[in-house]
Amino acid sequence: MFMEKAAKIQGKVKSAMVYPIIVLCVAGIICSGLMIFIVPKFEKMFTELLEGEPLPWLTQVVVGIGKFMSEQALIMVVGIVVLVILIKIILKIPFLRFYIDWAKYYMPLFGPIISKSSISKFSRTLGTLMGSGVPVLNALSIVKETAGNEIVCDGIQKVHDAVKEGETIAGPLNTTKIFPDMVISMIEVGEETGKLPEMLDKIADTYDEEVDNAVGALTSMIEPLMIVFLAVVVGGIVMALFMPLISIIEKLGG
Repeated sequence: MFMEKAAKIQGKVKSAMVYPIIVLCVAGIICSGLMIFIVPKFEKMFTELLEGEPLPWLTQVVVGIGKFMSEQALIMVVGIVVLVILIKIILKIPFLRFYIDWAKYYMPLFGPIISKSSISKFSRTLGTLMGSGVPVLNALSIVKETAGNEIVCDGIQKVHDAVKEGETIAGPLNTTKIFPDMVISMIEVGEETGKLPEMLDKIADTYDEEVDNAVGALTSMIEPLMIVFLAVVVGGIVMALFMPLISIIEKLGG
């Protein structure tokens, strides 16, 4: 049951982040095809029919980008490959991963989903372990290893060190500033009443539902934004190509 819930919530977070990436990749491929294969043909036609007349500024920009992409295609491909390799290397450096995870945790749109998912995972894992009789320090160590976010890992380590010195979980967890006050209060109540595992399960259930709602809201918001973005980009390219055609038609008509 625990693994099923964890996999379900992780899948929802991934689906929310993968969708816009796929759309942007498809949009990039379509726009690259237009710029590399279609725009140069229009440029040649404009040069022949306009006989040296200046092109509209938007057309000049699109033609310039298309010419660069068609002439430097190999360099661009190599650059993308190098960039991907560099990102993979950077993600393996603990110092840099901390700041990357910090940016992900507090970024607009996706940040709330990541933070809510982290709270749910922390609460569910710690509650399950403590409910199964695992000592709190061992449970915190396991939660830290499975957190999947350097910000949360750092916070859990601070809590672990404080609990080792005889403190409660709620106090040092509050000082990390990564969990909301409501969560801290519920954990504090759970510790005072001796029902911390049950309280952690309730927190996890609450944030599972909040992740569901946040993913649904994000998806419904991203879809129109992606449509507008694609319309602006593709529409801009089409407009840039048709603006000189108006001058050509007027010239032929005259």
